[in-house]
Amino acid sequence: DVIAGFLYAILILVLFHPVVDLIDNFNLTYKYAPFIIITLLGFHLLQVAGEAGEMTAVEKVEQQLAGLRIARRCLPSEEPTYLLDIHTSRAAQPGGSPLVAVSCSNESLRVFDRDTLRFLREYGGRGGVLAGVRFAHSSDSLVFSACSQGTVKCWDVRSATQKPVQVFSGYPSNVFISFDVSCSDLIVCAGTEKVEKDTFLVFWDARGITDCASATKEPLGVYSESHNDDITKICFHPVEPNLVVSGSTDGLVNVFDINKDNEDDALIATCNSDSSVSSLGWAGEDYKQVYCMTHDEGFCWWDMAQLDTEEPITLLHVLDVRESVCAEHHGLHYLVGGFYHEKAEKLFLIGGTSTGDIHLISCSTEGLSLVGTLCGGHSATVRSFCWSPSDESLLTGGEDAQLLLWKPGAVERSLTKKASLKISSSVQKRVRVHNTSLKSRKK
Repeated sequence: DVIAGFLYAILILVLFHPVVDLIDNFNLTYKYAPFIIITLLGFHLLQVAGEAGEMTAVEKVEQQLAGLRIARRCLPSEEPTYLLDIHTSRAAQPGGSPLVAVSCSNESLRVFDRDTLRFLREYGGRGGVLAGVRFAHSSDSLVFSACSQGTVKCWDVRSATQKPVQVFSGYPSNVFISFDVSCSDLIVCAGTEKVEKDTFLVFWDARGITDCASATKEPLGVYSESHNDDITKICFHPVEPNLVVSGSTDGLVNVFDINKDNEDDALIATCNSDSSVSSLGWAGEDYKQVYCMTHDEGFCWWDMAQLDTEEPITLLHVLDVRESVCAEHHGLHYLVGGFYHEKAEKLFLIGGTSTGDIHLISCSTEGLSLVGTLCGGHSATVRSFCWSPSDESLLTGGEDAQLLLWKPGAVERSLTKKASLKISSSVQKRVRVHNTSLKSRKK
């Protein structure tokens, strides 16, 4: 210990000896020198403490995610199906609970009470394969879903009828496989399968839904030149209603400003994922970043704020997340999607295993890392999820027909785990051979 202390003292002298005379002269020359030195040291300590606090905030969120536990399970349905997409209403009625809408592989849309997962009602069934589900942003009673028969339908869950209050019709050859609603609820956009040589982004005016019950609306217009294969995903910007991003099996991820007069001017950026796009979304401060996942479990992340600079827009590109993320014992078999955590200012991905385990993955420009694994819930592949920032909870749906609500530190008060169900789904994952030499505005 004595030797170590002696060597440490020598090290301090070597480091500080060149500036000791300068500090001493400054202290003797200026009247307020001690106050200035103490103030500077104080600012430095505050800065270090602030950086440590930021790290602690991120770590706290990651620990909270890893600590998610099952709070509720839905009651078994009479006809078990794959749960393909989940969305929750934002604005709950006074004294009421938010709602959950789920699109199912039996071509139906089911609505549940979010807090209890109690089944409320069901729409559709045998009317064409549904492609996604979305609640209106300003109303907890209006729910939308696109259909393979070339329509987007809107139901009012307050109504006792099964009939939609609004039908947005496409063109005769349209088969819709993706859609979204703008954050202002003014525009609906749907993406089509490729028919012959054509693939479209179709737009409608969504205003006045409750004023014209059961009316059919024709499209405002289409974009037809930016993709040349199935448009698998569409996502409007969370706060800017004029921005929308689309992904396709052609490997391209396109960002549009739909306030522009034509498609060429509207196309802000084209990024190439080099694979068939399975999921995408917005992230980052002011949601100026775009990310996507591919059907072969790749991941891409771009910064749109760098479009007008000399800096590269690619933040991260992982060819195969299964090889990049180390998940002990069970491995990582697939990706489901991602969500941006505003409090932590961090992007997270959700993946899983064929036996139902759910992996939570943290994203940074240095790479991907496993935050935690949620076990004991699903017994088969997880196909859908919905993150709720208001209470830090997670909803998941899978091929075992289960709808689960996860909350930090929760204790389950519901049915015991159901046995694994083998259900033949009418919806197959679309994976097409794509051309990586397509013309793109890749930066």
